[in-house]
Amino acid sequence: MKKTKLVVLSGPSGSGKSTALNVLEDLGYYCVDNLPTTLLPKFLELFSQSSEITKVATVVDVREKEFLKDFPSIFSAVKEAGCNAELIFLEADDEVLSRRFSETRRRHPIENVATPMEGIAIERELLVEVKAAADEIVDTSNFNVHELKDHMLEHFKALDGVPAMSISLISFGFRYGVPADADIVMDVRFLPNPYFIDEFKGLSGEDEAVRKFVLSKQETKGFIEKFTALLSYLIPLYAKEGKSYLKVAIGCTGGKHRSVSIVESLSRGAALNYGKCTIKHRDIKRI
Repeated sequence: MKKTKLVVLSGPSGSGKSTALNVLEDLGYYCVDNLPTTLLPKFLELFSQSSEITKVATVVDVREKEFLKDFPSIFSAVKEAGCNAELIFLEADDEVLSRRFSETRRRHPIENVATPMEGIAIERELLVEVKAAADEIVDTSNFNVHELKDHMLEHFKALDGVPAMSISLISFGFRYGVPADADIVMDVRFLPNPYFIDEFKGLSGEDEAVRKFVLSKQETKGFIEKFTALLSYLIPLYAKEGKSYLKVAIGCTGGKHRSVSIVESLSRGAALNYGKCTIKHRDIKRI
């Protein structure tokens, strides 16, 4: 069992589990959708005897029904038995899940509910203990299907150790909420705000004029120097503990000016040269 790598995907319906499972299959995992929880130890025992299949993945969700309550204890026992197991919980906002159901015209798997929102609420209650046991929580709210696939590809490549440390830098606006799956969150609302300068209002932190304004400030220079030093210290420690994927979220008020400029600057910093670094500006196009 020790040589078998197991990834378990869970989360509410519509959060992207099928897309994630397809990505794992593309990466060489033997994938089984909706394996009964009680069969998980036997499932792994069979694969531990195979010299060809060393990576397996499955989905655990509300289709498990009466078996779902047993999953946390069974998964814990599997880990204690020596299996290299990872539970990834995919998350999304209620409104996003409801919209995805409307777009696909799928029926919610919770039976006898009048609306998808009612089913989503019940489903969240059923998955509380599963979410609490998760090793990673990935918020898919702001991804379309193609972005989600790319994100999952990088995420699972990182879990397999390529690259040694995959770092994701994301800018966001506190006005729209903190990214749920961020490992490190930094607030840069203390920096001078370009929004209050008329010539910058219609621009973003990707524009040279705004970037120069933000990065030329003494406060910004001091922050970047100290935060870069902090990342340089933390990243090797995270890697030492076996973490291969780190998401650093930088937030300002609207996620359009200061946080964007800071992320762009940090992405070029020597402190992040520990593997592949990707950037995403979550709220840059919001009005």
